[in-house]
Amino acid sequence: MDINQIITDKIIALLERGTVKAGARWTGGTLAGVPVNAKTGEQYHGINVLVLWAEMAEKAYASSKWLTFKQATDMGATVRKGEKSVMCVYYKTVAKHDESRSDDEQETYFMARPFWLFNISQIDGLPPDLETIAELPCEAFNQHLKAEQILINSKATIGYGFESAYYSIGADTICLPTRERFTSEPNFYATAMHELAHWTGHEKRLNRSFGKRFGDEAYAFEELVAELSAAFTIGQLGMVEATIEAHADYVQSWIKVLRDDKKAIFTAANLAAKASEYILSAPH
Repeated sequence: MDINQIITDKIIALLERGTVKAGARWTGGTLAGVPVNAKTGEQYHGINVLVLWAEMAEKAYASSKWLTFKQATDMGATVRKGEKSVMCVYYKTVAKHDESRSDDEQETYFMARPFWLFNISQIDGLPPDLETIAELPCEAFNQHLKAEQILINSKATIGYGFESAYYSIGADTICLPTRERFTSEPNFYATAMHELAHWTGHEKRLNRSFGKRFGDEAYAFEELVAELSAAFTIGQLGMVEATIEAHADYVQSWIKVLRDDKKAIFTAANLAAKASEYILSAPH
C-alpha cells in the first residue's frame, strides 16, 4: 500500500470537484474547527488536518472530533455497522541497520504508517459530553478581533489601498485592498492570513526555499503552502465561512504539482503548518 499516493489522490480528487467549490472547501472545513482526538483532546496536524477536513466536507460531519476503533471500544461505544473509516498517516523513525556501524552510528529515516479514524457522528454510545456539538457563535466580532491581533502581533509591514492582495518579497511588505472592498470581514482576514503566510517565507523568518525540486512550479507550490497555512490559521481562530478570493486560478497548477510529485502535498502541509504556527506564536 502506497500511503503517500493514497493521500495525494484524495487531495487531488477534492480539488478536481471544481475550482470554486474546492477552493471554498479548504476553508469551509474549518467550520467545526481544527480536527481533534475526542479522547485525548490533542489536535491533528499537517496532512491529517487536510484529510479530515476533506472527509468532513464530503460526508457533511458536523463535528471535528475523531476516534480510532479501539478508542471507541475502550470507551464502551460502538462504531455503527457499515460505517467507513478514513485513513490518516504518521511517521515512524526506522533504523537502516548497517552492520558495519555501531548502534549509536546507525542512520535513520522516516517511514509513513497509516492509522484509521471514525468521526464521532459514526459512533453510538459515547458519553454525552463528547456527542455534544458546540453551537457556532452568532456574533463573529470576537473572532475578528483575534485575527486583527494576530496581524498586529506579527509586526509585519502591511499597506492598504492596493488594487490586489500580494506580498512583495523585495520590500518585505504585505499589500492589501482596503477592508471595505472585501465581500465580508472573514474574507478580508482569510486573505490577510494568506499573504502573511507568504511573509513567513522570507529568509529572515522561515526561509522557505524549494530549490530545483519544483522547478517552474515553485510559484504555484508556494501559493498552495500559503493557502493551506491560511486555512490552518483561521481554523485555529474558529473563523467560519471564510474563503480566500481569486485563488481558483492556481488550482490546476496545484493539481499538476501533486500529480508530478506524490509527496508534494505532505511537504506543502508541513510547511504550511510551520507558517501557521509561526504566525500564531507571535507574542501576545
